[in-house]
Amino acid sequence: MSLSKVFDIAAANKELVNFQNLLVGHAKPQDLVQISAIENQTSDYPYSDKQLQDCIDKTYVLYKDDLLVGFAVIVTVENQAELHNIVIASEYQDRGLGRLFLNALVVGLPDAVEQFYLEVRVSNYRAIRLYQRMGFVKIAERRDYYRNGLAREDAIVMTRVSNG
Repeated sequence: MSLSKVFDIAAANKELVNFQNLLVGHAKPQDLVQISAIENQTSDYPYSDKQLQDCIDKTYVLYKDDLLVGFAVIVTVENQAELHNIVIASEYQDRGLGRLFLNALVVGLPDAVEQFYLEVRVSNYRAIRLYQRMGFVKIAERRDYYRNGLAREDAIVMTRVSNG
């Protein structure tokens, strides 16, 4: 996958060249401690350390000034990709880093990918707005998909068709 090579986010976001201190790269096993800390800090139902370790080869990281501040898990099969998780550390949220990171990931997808899928909690309005701004559209809803305390929560399934 082309994302395995580290590249500067500024190359994917020409209008944001001043963000040259941001890098996207393929996660390495030594990143797991920081990835786990971010996941546990930001999620009510975090992936277990074993789950994170099992998907390390599908995980990409966002660095700011040599500090890991976000990660994403993307599974690619033939002409489809699915975003399983994308997280920015709490102290770096609300700075546009999620949009920059997601854009870099989209740009870095293999040319063969025609559709990029994701699921998002119906209550995650901020993420839904971000995905819509990034060209994702709702295609389905999955009832009772996520745990939410003692109850369950629906998921919105979204997709983005490749421009290439």
